Amino acid sequence: MKKILIAIIFGLALGSRAFANGSITGTVTYNGPLPHERLIHMDADPVCYAVNKGNLHSSPIVVGDNNTLGNVFVFIKSGLSKTNYPPPSRPVVINQAGCNYNPHVVGVMVGQKVKFLNPDGTLHNVHGLCKINPEFNDAMPDFRKEMEKVFYKPEFMFPLRCDVHPWMQAWVAVMPHPFFAVTNATGRFEIDNIPNGTYTIEAWHERLGTRTATVTVTYNSRQNIDFTFTRPK
Repeated sequence: MKKILIAIIFGLALGSRAFANGSITGTVTYNGPLPHERLIHMDADPVCYAVNKGNLHSSPIVVGDNNTLGNVFVFIKSGLSKTNYPPPSRPVVINQAGCNYNPHVVGVMVGQKVKFLNPDGTLHNVHGLCKINPEFNDAMPDFRKEMEKVFYKPEFMFPLRCDVHPWMQAWVAVMPHPFFAVTNATGRFEIDNIPNGTYTIEAWHERLGTRTATVTVTYNSRQNIDFTFTRPK
């Protein structure tokens, strides 16, 4: 009886492991000279100037140690079965603190709430230049601290701008599935809970274009893919 019980427990453990989904991890790096940083004249708005304690320098290419690359959107481009993935109940938050959008690149699922915050005490307007979802342009005066939006159709990478502060820009991808990630300056990404299958993975950067790779994910496996971007001539 004891041996039978041990066998059952062992079999259940193997079964749970066999049906555990896999993951994809990796690092994105940049190879090439960095562009000159652009000076942002925050003094166009005294509030922005005061919050940032002066003007700022900015670059569309954000690198960390060992030339790791931030603000890269990595996602499963093809290979998934046609499944309706429910959106998370937790909203994606885009903060306008310091007269800049944070995060700069964001993924949100179809039907998921997106919450915009305005803690700056100045006028912002959130202008989403959508092509598939309805375009919107909503003012957020200093007293309007929060605003919510929901996108009901998949749409890859539309720009988000503030017409009051022309340096403010972000990118939004409305995804039909949850298998995506955005790198920070460490360049690392991880996409979890992926069903077994063979997929095309794409890495997207606003200035550097795209890189793709093919990977096969099996149950309870961790696959590693690294991408390298170079500055266009």
